Amino acid sequence: MTALRPEHETGASYGDQPYGGSSALGETAFLPPVDDRTAYVPPIDEETVALRIPDPPPISASAGTAAPSGTGRALGGRAARRRAAKRRGGRHGGAPEAVSPDAVSQESGAPGRSLSRVEARRQARLRKPSPAVVASRAIGEVFITTGVLMLLFVTYQLWWTNVRAHAQAGKEASSLQQDWASGKRAPGVFEPGQGFAILHIPKLDVVAPIAEGVSNAKVLDKGMVGHYGEGPLKTAMPQDKTGNFGLAAHRNTHGEPFRYINKLVAGDAVVVETQDEYYVYKVTSMLPVTSPGNVSVLDPVPKGSGFTGPGRYITLTTCTPEFTSKYRLIVWGKMVEERPRSKGKPDALVE
Repeated sequence: MTALRPEHETGASYGDQPYGGSSALGETAFLPPVDDRTAYVPPIDEETVALRIPDPPPISASAGTAAPSGTGRALGGRAARRRAAKRRGGRHGGAPEAVSPDAVSQESGAPGRSLSRVEARRQARLRKPSPAVVASRAIGEVFITTGVLMLLFVTYQLWWTNVRAHAQAGKEASSLQQDWASGKRAPGVFEPGQGFAILHIPKLDVVAPIAEGVSNAKVLDKGMVGHYGEGPLKTAMPQDKTGNFGLAAHRNTHGEPFRYINKLVAGDAVVVETQDEYYVYKVTSMLPVTSPGNVSVLDPVPKGSGFTGPGRYITLTTCTPEFTSKYRLIVWGKMVEERPRSKGKPDALVE
């Protein structure tokens, strides 16, 4: 136990007691009075203070929000500062590895975050179409092109061939009528493809030139009606006293002059106009379907027509069903009037 000591032994009075000196109260040291103006307060070490709720990590400046002003450093402790330094390019402020600014993360879903080179290459591979996609696109383009070509072909067959054939047939009919009006004589025997008459079917509004032969290129595809006048299928001419005047024409495309002959009925008129005469026939019968090889329908007395003896007949032939050439449709008629052109048109063309 330490006893009390006088002042001279302590070295100073209470007021003069130096900081950290011995006290009159034994071993206890007294602090000197504190001057508020000159007192020194040691800084608080944030790292060693008692437990506390950590501040949220600062948001990177690249994300659009800066650290609070006035702090001078990133908030949140040493770990948070390390994370912020890594985002800035390293602990010592080194520049980060350059990445394309256009690369945007699609995996994280955070717009604006730059992708690494590996991520950018992965995204580029994902955007590149697979071989299956490329093949499907190529096949689709082939189908589209084929469809367009087929549409153009159908348009050509069903529309343009008719336009062209009507123009050619109309030109040939006008040429014939001009020759007849000028008195130009034509021989009785005609060359293949040469026009020599005009066919009228008033019920169907058909007016088409008749040319020698049944060639597609020379006659039928030009919108004209062809006369079976060559080879084994040669038939009579209208001016012959007996015989069968056989004709053929397209039912579809290329002017299609015989398209609706299936609508003809007994008694309908069919008129053949030549340089000197009008020959008027009346429809008598029809064979809706027969084989293309049934040439007996062109006989002088055609089989199946109902005619029983020689006469002056006409036979119209075309394909059936429509838009095919599998079978033939036959219409027969019998001459009922022969009228010179000098006497004017027959009643069948006036009505």
